[in-house]
Amino acid sequence: MSETKTLTIDAHHHLWRYTAAEYGWIDDEMQLLRRDFLLPDLKAAMATASIDGTIAVQARQTLEETHWLLDLADATDAIRGVVGWAPIAGEDFPGCMEAFDGREKLKGLRHGIQSEKDEHYILREDFNAGIRTMAGSGLVFEILIYERHLADTIYFADEHPEQPFVLDHVAKPLIAAGILEPWAERMRELGRRANVCCKLSGMLTEAKWDAWSLETLRPYLDVVVEAFGPARLMAGSDWPVCLVASGYAQWFEVLRDYFAGFSETERARVFGGTAMEVYGL
Repeated sequence: MSETKTLTIDAHHHLWRYTAAEYGWIDDEMQLLRRDFLLPDLKAAMATASIDGTIAVQARQTLEETHWLLDLADATDAIRGVVGWAPIAGEDFPGCMEAFDGREKLKGLRHGIQSEKDEHYILREDFNAGIRTMAGSGLVFEILIYERHLADTIYFADEHPEQPFVLDHVAKPLIAAGILEPWAERMRELGRRANVCCKLSGMLTEAKWDAWSLETLRPYLDVVVEAFGPARLMAGSDWPVCLVASGYAQWFEVLRDYFAGFSETERARVFGGTAMEVYGL
């Protein structure tokens, strides 16, 4: 019996039709993102880094966008899975999920914890009830937070030991300021939960956009490798958001340089194997 080939997967990117009203977070410093980023743009970027497939992730908290991403994914082999949005804390969440029956490329859900005014949103009972509703669905929940939310996130993960979680953007540490603690200690603690994996994505936008290097990122990468190990890490571009600080292929070159001294098996996990396993690709 032949083994399944490990693909090179970009585990985190976005697509959008830009409008100022819907993408208000794209401020004046990010003007180059104020345009459409669609499937042809994605495929062109993928070709520059020899990427076999991707995970498309929600950028708006609407069911409309989730269905749009799934329609795009159904039309191309480039997108292997979708992490969408649904009203997890809403009373109608179970009904909303029924609308996704048969959408095989829906692999997970995400909610922007980082943008909630309630600093402890991730501990709210209505939200946690929704997470419990996901049990047995096979869907991943992706955790989008800032480093200051890590303490709550550790408690949250303990409340749902059977739910697979993926931490986005290494919890957005204060890279530009060169601050490691308490982020590092909390990442090591979170990494002790076997149901949590972590994406190596979004780091450059937390660094100084015009003055980062592998050496400025290395202390943070070291912590994440120590906390999760290569078997629970996955490489993601965060394209097109990454373009404010880096080209698409440039980020993958940075990660390949960092992991050059690791074993072939470990590199295969980071650059595709973990994503294939976690998302069931």
